[in-house]
Amino acid sequence: MSTNLERFKNDIIKLNKLGEEMYFDLNFQTLEKNGELEDKYKEVAKRTNGSFRRNYQKWYTEACAVLKQLIPDRLAEFIQLYCGDGKKNEFNAETYHIQNWLNGLDSAEDYFGKREFSGLAVITMRFDTQRQILKSAEARFESSLFDMAQLVRADLFDSELDASRELTKQGFLRAAGAVVGVVIEKHLSQVCVNHNVAIKKKDPTINDFNDALKNATVLDVPGMRHIQRLADIRNLCDHNKHRDPTKDEVTELINGADKLCKTLF
Repeated sequence: MSTNLERFKNDIIKLNKLGEEMYFDLNFQTLEKNGELEDKYKEVAKRTNGSFRRNYQKWYTEACAVLKQLIPDRLAEFIQLYCGDGKKNEFNAETYHIQNWLNGLDSAEDYFGKREFSGLAVITMRFDTQRQILKSAEARFESSLFDMAQLVRADLFDSELDASRELTKQGFLRAAGAVVGVVIEKHLSQVCVNHNVAIKKKDPTINDFNDALKNATVLDVPGMRHIQRLADIRNLCDHNKHRDPTKDEVTELINGADKLCKTLF
């Protein structure tokens, strides 16, 4: 079975390979527009035609997730290359971004039909910068300086959640819920460390972590309520003597924990 480490590495390689194809598409479009596309490249150009528009949003979303995990200090720059900072009202080569091009906007033509700047040239340059940032994430991944603790921890959590699913299948619902509760507490503890959120209690609960992360604006209201719901089911498994948790509730707890560990860092 592949580990999170292997899957993450493969995801980065696939993203960089797709980014290269998309970059070729933009360059071939430029060459064709200028009447400079050589015959030897026409077959490749035909094969990659439309790749950028077709794949960019998916590529961008997945690339952001990778950068958030590996090199979060480059994420803001990566996003700005897509949509800018929204502070400038002028429309020129400096304020033109990938989002503008994807939305069909381009520079205006003057009286002689000449454009102030080439939108295609600008977004090709911006996209190439995004590609290089993502490539640096792959290099960071390979580097001995890369801290793999979170990925190793994710593998451990996956194993514990798999064990909880098996316990649920066998009817040991309270035991399954207890295991999942520990996974959530460990994960939220690490999220607090990642965001420098201090926890004063010696033995904090899920709700303690939840409150602290919400107060630090790491969590929004829907995220906080989702964790509250998981905490309620966990408490039903651990403490409630009046009724047993249902299989559906424990399954919800497991699936919620799985999502939490893969989306909140």
